[in-house]
Amino acid sequence: MENLSLFSPPGSQTDSSIALLWDKTDKKALGYTVIINGKEVAITKATDYTAEGLMPNTEYSISVRAELEEGGMLNSDIISVSTKAKPAVIDVTTYGAVGDGMTSCTRAIQQSIDSCPVGGMVYIPAGVFVSSALFLKSNMILYLDKGAKLLGSDNIADYPLRNYRFEGLETKCYSSLINTSFDSAERLFDITIAGDGVIDANGVSLRQQELKENKGKPGRAVCIRNADNVYMKDITVRQSPAWCVHTIYCHGVSLNNVKIHTRYDENGDIYDGIVNGDGFDPDSTSDVYVFNSLIASQDDCIAIKSGRNEEGRRVGIPSENIRITNCRFQSGLGVAVGSEMSGSVRNVLVQDCTFTDVFSIGSVKAPRGRGGVVENILFDCVTMTNRDPHYHDCEWFRGGINIDQFYSHKEFDVDAKEEFGEGTPVFCNITFRNAYVDTDGGNAIYLAGLPESPLENIRLENIKAKGKYGFKASNVRGLVLENVEVESAEDEPYMFKNVTDSSGNML
Repeated sequence: MENLSLFSPPGSQTDSSIALLWDKTDKKALGYTVIINGKEVAITKATDYTAEGLMPNTEYSISVRAELEEGGMLNSDIISVSTKAKPAVIDVTTYGAVGDGMTSCTRAIQQSIDSCPVGGMVYIPAGVFVSSALFLKSNMILYLDKGAKLLGSDNIADYPLRNYRFEGLETKCYSSLINTSFDSAERLFDITIAGDGVIDANGVSLRQQELKENKGKPGRAVCIRNADNVYMKDITVRQSPAWCVHTIYCHGVSLNNVKIHTRYDENGDIYDGIVNGDGFDPDSTSDVYVFNSLIASQDDCIAIKSGRNEEGRRVGIPSENIRITNCRFQSGLGVAVGSEMSGSVRNVLVQDCTFTDVFSIGSVKAPRGRGGVVENILFDCVTMTNRDPHYHDCEWFRGGINIDQFYSHKEFDVDAKEEFGEGTPVFCNITFRNAYVDTDGGNAIYLAGLPESPLENIRLENIKAKGKYGFKASNVRGLVLENVEVESAEDEPYMFKNVTDSSGNML
């Protein structure tokens, strides 16, 4: 009999809370009951729950029960999870930080970080604290209280050039507002960024200056590199010079109730001049959990990456085991894989998410030259309604459901075959199911494989899609369509070329 798989993601425990995730049952569930130490504490329709108000340094027995529409129940195993010890707290004001929105607090905050004991918390109270680049270390919490804002300095001299990976290549970049230390040769671990406050990278000002000086690529708001067990909880991150939250070569990353704004702030005011404004980029990063979060981005809401071309293949660190559930996306280009995916991407789940004024639910993209394999990708129970005229069908984004191996090319011939080699990307085993697409821009569904490397085993199940254009597909081998309805405003609903079904018959 099916059993619910319940777990707490690595690093997602604080001194007073435990984050929980479980797999969605294939049977229709009326709701899920969370049971802690034998007591029913919550009923939810989501597949995540965060237990709050717990005692520090305490072990809890936890299980989940699904109430089924057909009658009966499904239960998880009982798991034991412990909260962390209560942290020692270092208030940045004790080192001289002043939250007046004018005084530079970099030295005071960095001193707080450097002196933070193992498992300790650097605490930023209410106020606006101006800072340049900060560097976190292992086994610490950066906590921004309600009403606190960490505001990036607008002086690019405050952001030293360092080597980061950006757009798939190791290159000089301006430091981000929040960074991990570059001084340690060892991997970092157990880093938490939490609280109801705001991290504002001042990207409108910084981006223009960084592009003008042109000594490196623009920085990010938060860039965590070579770290295990990274946890972001309740925080708002906004106005980055480029990508907003970027994890590189990390393992065990969780975003819980995180709000990311790269196109406009919480009040709807547009950030002028922000380009490359991805929300979250897990880059050669594994075991990633994004849940109960909101992203309003200028570019890809989430972009899963693993390096670019020969360098990415040589490094060879995939992004894998990524779960994105119960999230809201309110502008931008949806959840993307690529285009820098040369180290491969596998085992991605996007489930129970809504997309409002977003151009794509999912975009799997890579041109020739990348190499690498994208496989085992599932979008399930996702809805998209797009009325935003800001984006339109072009070489960068082509459909509400979009798999594109001619990405970035304005002109191309789907019949022009090239030799298969190490730079040829392979896309296989990609499924969209239980999806609703209604978009005023672009194709409802767009699938384009290379003639030398057709898309393989693409499944569309229970799909209702409406677009300016219809369903275009070329060079697809093993396309499965079950209960798919497509409406087009301006052309034929279905336009297929070199497409076969799972039995090899031409469609």
